[in-house]
Amino acid sequence: MSKRVTISTLNKMKAAGEKFVMITAYDATFARLVSEAGAETILVGDSLGMVLQGHDTTVPVSIDDMAYHTACVSRAKPHSLIVADMPFMSYDTPENALRSGMALMQAGAQMVKLEGGIWLSDTIEMLVERGVPVCAHLGLTPQSVNVFGGYRVQGRTPKEAKSILADAVEIQDAGASLLVLECIPAPLAADITRKLDIPVIGIGAGGGTDAQVLVLHDLLGLSEHPAKFVENFMENNGSVQESLSAFVDAVKSGRYPRDEHTYN
Repeated sequence: MSKRVTISTLNKMKAAGEKFVMITAYDATFARLVSEAGAETILVGDSLGMVLQGHDTTVPVSIDDMAYHTACVSRAKPHSLIVADMPFMSYDTPENALRSGMALMQAGAQMVKLEGGIWLSDTIEMLVERGVPVCAHLGLTPQSVNVFGGYRVQGRTPKEAKSILADAVEIQDAGASLLVLECIPAPLAADITRKLDIPVIGIGAGGGTDAQVLVLHDLLGLSEHPAKFVENFMENNGSVQESLSAFVDAVKSGRYPRDEHTYN
């Protein structure tokens, strides 16, 4: 990957039916390796609260934590588009969202990610108007784990599925550039992907999305209790670099995710 990836790059890939890849990174070294492996997007995820800080959930992560790690990733000057998570309660009001978005963009993010549905429409519109591109996140939203009563698949009933689709359309109309769908049935994710103009990234959402994302530590086999949708790419590869490249190749060729990684 020689040129820096932009939103325009990802839109063209969706239009051409080409899969793209997102991998989390939290520091300069892994940001460079992820970029060199060919991943079009890097997510500085609030998953750092679990894989780096040792928390049980992402809830304790602060905006200062996110800005620090975003700056670390940005200093690697990756070709990948840098997306940074807005942490728990950092966008509960439009004013907080603006402050948080500013902090992450000034730290080096090129887009911010928010979890939530229609209630975020005004916030998304406001951020985009002020030069902050937005990636939305629907389905299982980890910051709401205490509301869900655990990490549970979403969208399995007709009512839930209809609500997620409506949220996706509204979020797109509000100006979001990307959408992450997590832990929803594969047919629902494929249907949403077909109906939206913006690229859709899946995690535990089947192979019908435009892209796939995995947490770095998960795909390297370092997680103690990996989710159903995780494949350990270190298992058959001799180095971190080979494992990252293997994940990228598997997504682009359609070999990942397989049926065993999806929910129906």
